[in-house]
Amino acid sequence: MTQRIRVLITDDHSIVREGMRLILETADDIEVIGEAADGAEAVQFVSEQLPDVVLMDLRMPGMDGLTAIEHLQRDHPQVAIVILTTYNEDDLMLRGLQAGAKGFLLKDTSRAMLLDTIYAAAKGESLLNADVMGRLLAHVGSEGQRPSTAQENPLSDRERQALRAVARGETNKGAALQMGITERTVKAHLTSAYNKLGVDSRAAAIAVATQNGWLSS
Repeated sequence: MTQRIRVLITDDHSIVREGMRLILETADDIEVIGEAADGAEAVQFVSEQLPDVVLMDLRMPGMDGLTAIEHLQRDHPQVAIVILTTYNEDDLMLRGLQAGAKGFLLKDTSRAMLLDTIYAAAKGESLLNADVMGRLLAHVGSEGQRPSTAQENPLSDRERQALRAVARGETNKGAALQMGITERTVKAHLTSAYNKLGVDSRAAAIAVATQNGWLSS
């Protein structure tokens, strides 16, 4: 990537914003072009400056992160959003992914994971933390979580297997090896799953399927 990735950091805690900025400023190909303390500030900033990636906290006073994500996906879908989350925000995180965020980061994440997630988001890809997704899937399975209105699982066994594999952090190639099929077939299964779930990314597909309990064992 020849141009620097322009990033907006959105969090209501200045210490979080400062910490993220200090880390990102160590990367030559990333530029922090602004900070926002709530969703409304983020929406306004994006409209004026059009960053490549927005790091978005979910719990903020005023306009929260989920509402901001919905606004940005509607008005500026080309801007990649990465959720900033903590361990006790599973449901909010899934809703953010379903709303269109490319991925998520724990606020105590490593420098390497922070940079890798931003690089992936800037390229339109999703990079999901395998440990967190594994915990979510295990939680859904143990709690028997289902939506308030039960829906029949539209996914085939192979589509479900492919989504579970990428939710655990596998690449398409890794999923293909696990499933004993070609990488092209994995991509076909994922595309079919996206179409059935009415989404356009693996992050959103995993969020929808997880919320409905369709990926649990």
